[in-house]
Amino acid sequence: MQLPFFDEPSGHVIPLQDGELLYYPHFFNAEVADSYFRLLMEKVDWKQEGMMMYGKPVLFPRLMAWYGDKGSSYAFSGKRYEPAEWIAELSAINRHVSSVAGVVFNSVLLNRYRNGNDSMGWHADDEPELGRNPVIASVNFGATRRFMFRHQQAGLKYELNLAHGSLLIMKGSLQHYWQHQVPKTAKPLAERINLTFRVIKPVV
Repeated sequence: MQLPFFDEPSGHVIPLQDGELLYYPHFFNAEVADSYFRLLMEKVDWKQEGMMMYGKPVLFPRLMAWYGDKGSSYAFSGKRYEPAEWIAELSAINRHVSSVAGVVFNSVLLNRYRNGNDSMGWHADDEPELGRNPVIASVNFGATRRFMFRHQQAGLKYELNLAHGSLLIMKGSLQHYWQHQVPKTAKPLAERINLTFRVIKPVV
């Protein structure tokens, strides 16, 4: 696929206590976002992963995939995931996102939400492999979904709607103080793909 062009990034800072968000609602223009959505639906090796809970396997309510540089394995929910080799579309998106974030990401976690019943529960991206004050870039294609934050100590809350073609950069100490989620909804929704680019570091 030819490298795409994206709209001149026009974003804004969302200051939070103990963290910072940068949101670009139209990072990719509609044509490019539509193309990436279609290609990722077709080319990504989607799987429904799960975890053990009370001795029984429980499937996550979404489809997932993990891509990255060799050695960028990632552990969460009691399992370790080895990255698949980058595909051209993910490499191209990574180059554009890294140029704005000021970080060269070496891996990406993809989540595919098939409808409003698919979700992501409260959590923080604070695994040891991500290091202190990680920069995480979230790219969104498809249906707009609510993205909610809650401060783990101060009781503060914040949310925004992540739109088709948008980019959200989470940085500073945010992952150490805030949790986030994509809640279920009874509203009829089309599919959504979320990509969270990360830097996986060796754990010593």
